Amino acid sequence: MRVFDGRTADIEADRERTRAMFAFTKETGEPAVRAWVPHRQVAFGRRDARAAGYERAKSAAEERDFPAVERSVGGRAVAYTGSTVAFARAEPTDGREIQQRYTRTTDDLQSAFRRLGVEARPGEPPDSFCPGSHSLQADGKIAGLAQRVTGEGALVAGIVLTRDADEIAGVLDPVYTALDVPFDPGSVGSIERAGGESEPATVADEIESALVEGYRESNGSDRQD
Repeated sequence: MRVFDGRTADIEADRERTRAMFAFTKETGEPAVRAWVPHRQVAFGRRDARAAGYERAKSAAEERDFPAVERSVGGRAVAYTGSTVAFARAEPTDGREIQQRYTRTTDDLQSAFRRLGVEARPGEPPDSFCPGSHSLQADGKIAGLAQRVTGEGALVAGIVLTRDADEIAGVLDPVYTALDVPFDPGSVGSIERAGGESEPATVADEIESALVEGYRESNGSDRQD
């Protein structure tokens, strides 16, 4: 398995690195993993970009020193403070087993969280940020997953809140208000709030290891750095 380490110089270059990772897997058939700490931003989904209040939502983010960007994978808006961890695992696939990939990745994340001292469970509180069927919670929502599938590969990606729950809630509250999407600021959790080891670099390392180990155990493949 190929590991793509670290973040790049800016938001767009960072996103291009994940696109390059996915392209690598689709072209070679070799799985790949990345876990990193993205730059500060609010990333809006496609549904957000079509909403009547989108421009107000972008302004709300930027007024709070969060650059506004659009993303192609995932649902509603998410916030990265500079301590938030993102992860992605690219796998060769014929497009089937979508739910199985979600289940495996959820299991791998739970394993990483246990190493960090947090017992996370599937699901999310009502009116959470980026609401979806594939989330983990521990004293609030701490992780959300999304999946992109093409004919040559699948990319399971997501976000993990390490710290800064109050700051994330503070920027997403006016953003979701502008988008007219229900949101409860109290639903935002973090590894720190759940009592775990929340150093972002440590969290990213544990998630990377869990994603590599989980894939290796389920497929009998070896890690390659």
